[in-house]
Amino acid sequence: MNFERLPMKLRIAVLAFFYAHLMCAQDRMPYQLFDANGNQVSYKKLLHTSQNSEVLLFGEFHDNPIAHWLELELTKDLAQKRELVLGAEMIESDNQGQLNSYLNGDIDQKKLDSTARLWPNYKTDYKQLVDFAKEKKFSFVATNIPRRYASLVFKEGFEALDKLSTEEKNWMAPLPILYDESLAGYAKMRTEIAGHESNNLPKAQAIKDATMAYFIDKNKKEHTLFIHFNGSYHSDNYEGIYWYLRKLQPNIKIVTIATVTQNQVEKLEKEHYNKADFILVIDQDVTTSY
Repeated sequence: MNFERLPMKLRIAVLAFFYAHLMCAQDRMPYQLFDANGNQVSYKKLLHTSQNSEVLLFGEFHDNPIAHWLELELTKDLAQKRELVLGAEMIESDNQGQLNSYLNGDIDQKKLDSTARLWPNYKTDYKQLVDFAKEKKFSFVATNIPRRYASLVFKEGFEALDKLSTEEKNWMAPLPILYDESLAGYAKMRTEIAGHESNNLPKAQAIKDATMAYFIDKNKKEHTLFIHFNGSYHSDNYEGIYWYLRKLQPNIKIVTIATVTQNQVEKLEKEHYNKADFILVIDQDVTTSY
């Protein structure tokens, strides 16, 4: 087709068609933010609401680069407005000493790698958050219970924790653990596996949730915002960490973010309504990091 030989009206129509498709492609976003009622909201709204809270629970998918990108950008922007304390599920409480040494400049990254149990994707997905805290001289709290104790609960129940030493008990929420097996998230877990472990799986989840809430509460400072990074399932539906924080401080101001994936991001699917104060919807075609 010789474009120059087309009638002017047809040329205009062709150009308009291609321009519309170009703009559509340019407007396609890999993610969108929604509120609990399924309304699209702006990043500005998320930033404003978060800066007026005491705790922000950012629920992520551990392998999703969009979630990790937004975590860092939101943290940077909030640091311009509030003094921050950061914390994460991805570092276990008995590695707090090594983490502090790194933040204080006493050891380098190589030493931290060899002395702390860092997740395989630490360098790509969490190191930038720790380094930002180091740069700004913010505290960064290792909030999660050491994995071996959560595994112990999965195998033997809460009672197995009673035999631990005093030092070991300092790495978790105070015993006995408050536990409500009727919470929807825990109840669902019991149906996901068969056998005698079915009752202990949600207990292992609960000891993690309770411990993370405990260390958030313990390290939260007056007039600061504590940003906590955790798997979305640890705070979805206002359960998990959120529920335990409410038990510790009923009036605490908490904002939650949940991460979900959908085959389109323009409209929030109803199953995700009320999952959090803000729902980060990511296109399911976004390549995961592992």
